Amino acid sequence: MKKALKIVVLAKQVPDTRNVGKDAMTAEGTVNRAALPAIFNPEDLNALELALRLKDECEGSTVHILTMGPFRAADIIRDAMYRGADGGYLLTDRKFAGSDTLATSYALSCALRQIGADVIVAGRQAIDGDTAQVGPQVAEKLGLPQVTYAEEVLQIEESALIIRRRLEHGVEVVKTPLPAVITVNNSAAAIRPQNARLVMKYKYAMIPSEIAAAPESLSAKMCGERDYLRIVEMSVADIECDEAQLGLTGSPTKVKKIENVVFQAKEAKRLSSEDSDINDLMVELISSHTLG
Repeated sequence: MKKALKIVVLAKQVPDTRNVGKDAMTAEGTVNRAALPAIFNPEDLNALELALRLKDECEGSTVHILTMGPFRAADIIRDAMYRGADGGYLLTDRKFAGSDTLATSYALSCALRQIGADVIVAGRQAIDGDTAQVGPQVAEKLGLPQVTYAEEVLQIEESALIIRRRLEHGVEVVKTPLPAVITVNNSAAAIRPQNARLVMKYKYAMIPSEIAAAPESLSAKMCGERDYLRIVEMSVADIECDEAQLGLTGSPTKVKKIENVVFQAKEAKRLSSEDSDINDLMVELISSHTLG
C-alpha cells in the first residue's frame, strides 16, 4: 500500500488579467481590481489537479489549500473543496498587505512550518505577476528539494516521486525525495469539474471572520454544528515570523510605474489580389523591418 500523503496546494486569487480593458488601471497607475473579476489563478488549478490525482492514488491522503489574501480569497478554498480538496487555510492580516514575492514566500513558508506537509504543490506562476518566484522561494526557505515545470507524477514510491517536467525543448524525468515542493505548468492535466455532491457538502464552509460577520446566517449555524465546514484562518499572530519581513517593509521590490497600453489601429489599407499590391506590401514590410 502506498503511503498516505499530506498535500498542501499553494493557490492565489487573482484579478482576471486575461481580459484587460480600458478601465483595468486606476489614474494612479495601479490595478483597478474592482473592474476585473477575481478568479482562481489558472496554473494553480493545474497544481490542484495534480494534488488530487496524488490523493486518488494514495489511500488516506489529504489535500488542503493554503492561500494568502483578504477574506474574499476564501472563495478559492471553497472552489477547491467542491473539486475534491479536504479543506484549507487562509493566511490573512493587514500586515501582509503590499507583499512582493519575497515577503509572500516568507509568510507562506512560516505558515507551512506550522501546518506541515509531505508534498507542497503550486502553479508555476500567477497571471497578475508572472514572476514564477514564489514556489521556488518557499522551497528554498524551507530547505526542501524542488521540481519546477512539473507536468505529471509518473510514479509514487515510499518516500519519493518520479515526475515528468515539460521544458522548452523537450521533457525530463526526475526523481525527488519527500518532502518536496513541486511547481506545475499549464501543460499539466486540466482541473476536474466541481462535483455536485461536494458542492452540497461544502457550500456552507466559512472562515471565522465570515461567521463573525453573519452569526445568525444558516452558514454560520452549519459551521457551528459541523467541524469540517470550518476553514482555518491564520494571522501574523498564528505563525512564528519576523514581522519586519512581511508586507511592504519586507518587500525590496518597488513598482515605480505601471502604464495601461491600449493598442489601436491608426490607419488601414485595403489591398487587392493584384501582384502589384502584394509587391508593394512586401516592400513596405521589409523596409520597416517587420519582415527580414
